[in-house]
Amino acid sequence: MSVRDMLDEPRIVDTHAHQPTAEFLEDAGGEMMRDAARKFGTEIETWEYETMREEYHEQGIARAVLLGWDAETNTGNPPVPNDYVAEVRDEFPDFFVGFGSVDPLKDDCVEEAVRCVEDLGLSGFKFQQIAQGFDPSDEAHRDLFDTIEDLGVPVVFHGGNSTLGAGAPGGRGLKIKYGNPMLVDDVAAEHPEMPILIAHPAFPWEREQLAICQQKGNVYMDLSGWLPKYVDEQVVHYAKTVLQDKVMFGTDYPMIRPERWFESFDEVFDASDAVQRKILWENAESFLGL
Repeated sequence: MSVRDMLDEPRIVDTHAHQPTAEFLEDAGGEMMRDAARKFGTEIETWEYETMREEYHEQGIARAVLLGWDAETNTGNPPVPNDYVAEVRDEFPDFFVGFGSVDPLKDDCVEEAVRCVEDLGLSGFKFQQIAQGFDPSDEAHRDLFDTIEDLGVPVVFHGGNSTLGAGAPGGRGLKIKYGNPMLVDDVAAEHPEMPILIAHPAFPWEREQLAICQQKGNVYMDLSGWLPKYVDEQVVHYAKTVLQDKVMFGTDYPMIRPERWFESFDEVFDASDAVQRKILWENAESFLGL
């Protein structure tokens, strides 16, 4: 029996969710999101947040980290505004944890990071280095990460390849090298007080990701963006053993829906109840300060 079946009320925390609305899927995503949908033989559909919350609660999920998105400089697409993320968070305060996004290539990125936390009350930041077109280890971004460390909030970095732009000529100019978690290792070493979550099993750099999570006390990872049955066996093994306090559940909603993720999780994660609780909610509660 899964630990989810023993829950009296929703308790699980999804560390990686996007807007199921046009703001993300159509406006910010643009053609590169449509490329990703075509790659997987599907079409982009949108729905409202109340539907999302009901779906999550049916699956035992109590909280979801709702991620902002600003890759405007590199892609030309409009961002999911941080004010919008805060508004949605305020509409569902017991469900959403709001994370902002700043475009590191914009001149006002440091000021916007401060505004996100001090004025909007957002709980952290999300970076998608491939879409944003930047190397987080570059000294040019040091002031931004110094500021975020001083603000005392966690950061999510994208890890691994991306399906955005997949199959398009040149991948629409997106460079997957920026998804290498070794670039995040530099940031973690230089900002030891900044909690970092590397999103997704970082294919094709899973071993580098595991090594960083082992070596850096401030670095964690989630299992979003992949059905567990497709996750590298070494990642599964580490999640159940040496990294059981460092790995968290995430979906990458709405690209992956909770029910499908859990069905796959039950197939391949023959972990103890204690480890399942850590992955599904305890590690995230600690990381997010819930």
